[in-house]
Amino acid sequence: MSNKQETLDSLPMEDFSIKPESHPEPSADVESSLSEGQPITPSMDLLVNVPMRISVELGRARMPMKNILQLSQGSVIELDKASGEPMTIYINGELFAYGEAVLVNQERFGVRLTALVNKEDILRNPREP
Repeated sequence: MSNKQETLDSLPMEDFSIKPESHPEPSADVESSLSEGQPITPSMDLLVNVPMRISVELGRARMPMKNILQLSQGSVIELDKASGEPMTIYINGELFAYGEAVLVNQERFGVRLTALVNKEDILRNPREP
C-alpha cells in the first residue's frame, strides 16, 4: 500500500449514514420520486438570485515592466484586438459570449450580445489564469 493511501486511511472520517433526529423527513414528492426511480431535479428558482460576475474584455496587452513604469496620464496601450472586433464576455471567469459596445443613456457603455459561445469557441479561447 502506498504512503499516500496510508495517510488517507489514518484520517478520521465522519459517519454520514446516521441521520440526526432533528433532521426533517423528506417531502412526499421526494419520496415518490425515489421510489419510482426518477431523478430528482432541483428547481431553477433556487439559482435565479445567485450573483454572477460579468466581465467584458476589450483586449489584452503584454508589456515589459520597464514600459509599464514609463506609463503616465495620456499614455496609450495598444491592445491585441482590432477596432470593430467583438469583445469577449465572461461570466464568473468562464467564456460566455461575444458582443459589441453600445452607448446607453448618452453617458454609460453597455454590451450587445452578438454570439453565444459553443464548445469550439471555448477550445479556441480558453480561460487564462
